[in-house]
Amino acid sequence: VQLQASGGGLVQPGGSLRLSCAASGFTLDYYVIGWFRQAPGKEREGVSCTSSSLDGSTYIVDSVKGRFTISRDNAKNTEYLQMNSLRPEDTAVYYCATDLRPGSSCPPGKYEFWGQGTQVTVSS
Repeated sequence: VQLQASGGGLVQPGGSLRLSCAASGFTLDYYVIGWFRQAPGKEREGVSCTSSSLDGSTYIVDSVKGRFTISRDNAKNTEYLQMNSLRPEDTAVYYCATDLRPGSSCPPGKYEFWGQGTQVTVSS
């Protein structure tokens, strides 16, 4: 079981990035995927949660509503976090994670598997 987050980088305020969370060893469509971020000196923050297509529950933190959207490409076994209108306060290391319990709803009891982080820096 593996999750690999990618797509981070340096972007100017107002810009966009699309992060990818590629799953291997399990079928992503059946499971909860959560996105988290951690800025320097701050606690980790939950950004979003998307459950299986059968359950359909989702969550996105208020601070990114209207700017970030989540999608899945089941053929690629990948979830995407599209981030628009980025702000300096979005700067953080972003992680994806799963509880690896099929059919869970958002939020799950515990995220058991984490991908490595990808750095997002929003700066002019």
